[in-house]
Amino acid sequence: MELFNVVFRTFFFYFFITLAYRIMGKREVGQLGIIDLIVSILIAELVAISIENINDSIFLTILPITLLVGLELLLAYISIKSRTFRTIFGGKPSLIIVNGKINYHEMVKQRYSMDDLLLSLRQKEIRNIEEVEYAFLEPNGKLSIFKYNFFRLKTAYPMPLIVDGTIQDKALKYIHKTKSWLELELKKKSLNIKDVFYAFYRKNKIYLVKKSETLK
Repeated sequence: MELFNVVFRTFFFYFFITLAYRIMGKREVGQLGIIDLIVSILIAELVAISIENINDSIFLTILPITLLVGLELLLAYISIKSRTFRTIFGGKPSLIIVNGKINYHEMVKQRYSMDDLLLSLRQKEIRNIEEVEYAFLEPNGKLSIFKYNFFRLKTAYPMPLIVDGTIQDKALKYIHKTKSWLELELKKKSLNIKDVFYAFYRKNKIYLVKKSETLK
């Protein structure tokens, strides 16, 4: 009877957790954010405890897992609506390589070592850092790499100036512009910051998507 109980719980939670992850819309493990990872660890622990303690009611595990799934969905919704919340809990990309040069200050800030950087480059089959024009350390820990073109001509990376109606101060600082300059440029187009869903700067020109142009 005890063996049957363990087998039953194992199969039950296999399908139950599969359903839960389908509801949460999980991505591959390497793309999990902090909140996703915490929820995944807690669910795994709850299931392991339930399989070991066969004398406890199975509902004592189903209830907290259901609550965790609901919480994750709620936080995911808030994350979509609030960039501030998304940045605090999910982080944001960090520029590690700029025009073939390493941004050591940002590496120290992110506690990202040279060994980590070289490993990521090798995995992309890149032998020399000078082959890389831009490299971003994403919130999930992966390195996004943009190599130089064939003629090694510098390309202007599209710096995001506005995201979800919020000014990106670091991007403005990087292109040596101010908030007043941005507001003036938008005023020329009869727009203000809150009217803009996304705007980026490239080759001395601002490209933007207005909130009215996005799908409802």
